[in-house]
Amino acid sequence: MSTSPGSIDLAPSADRIGRLIARISDDQLEGPTPCEGRSVRQLLGHVVGLSAAFRAAAEKDFGPLTDTDPGSAGWPDAEADWRERLAERLPALVTAWSPQTAWEGMTRVGGVDLPGNVAGVVGLDELTLHGWDLARATGQDYTCDEPTARTLLGFVSGFDPAGTPGMFGPAVALDDEAPVFDRVLARSGRDPRWMPQR
Repeated sequence: MSTSPGSIDLAPSADRIGRLIARISDDQLEGPTPCEGRSVRQLLGHVVGLSAAFRAAAEKDFGPLTDTDPGSAGWPDAEADWRERLAERLPALVTAWSPQTAWEGMTRVGGVDLPGNVAGVVGLDELTLHGWDLARATGQDYTCDEPTARTLLGFVSGFDPAGTPGMFGPAVALDDEAPVFDRVLARSGRDPRWMPQR
């Protein structure tokens, strides 16, 4: 897998989240998402946290942002200013992963040391899958660009289809001829047909 900034770009996924959040209303915040046990509010809080943590990982700025497990209380639920926070943090995240140096050497995120090129793809995965989660939870369309979808299919295919605790649930059965992004969703434990219960 190529890991140069020119071949893996976080901007399309970050831009999609930016457009999504502009259309999320306050009365949708307590609704369910495809992330079992997480409301829209909780998932937004996760995205607020990860956008800062993965920026710090790109910059090798080690400290509380890179050492905190995203499942812990260190990444709080979204507060009233989540729109403003994400409007600032998403572009900063993209900028941080633009230089080649972000993809080189070792870094840390979520308290785990890993190569920069792996961390960048994990960040792309988080932005893209949680963007789809938020879109589906709030009744919005989500179309993943083909380069991102193919990069992520290669990434998620490297994990156990039975599931990886803390990352992915068991893979959902799906036809091998399904669209690439549907296969990404299914391999990550998401059902591409998921709809919120009304």
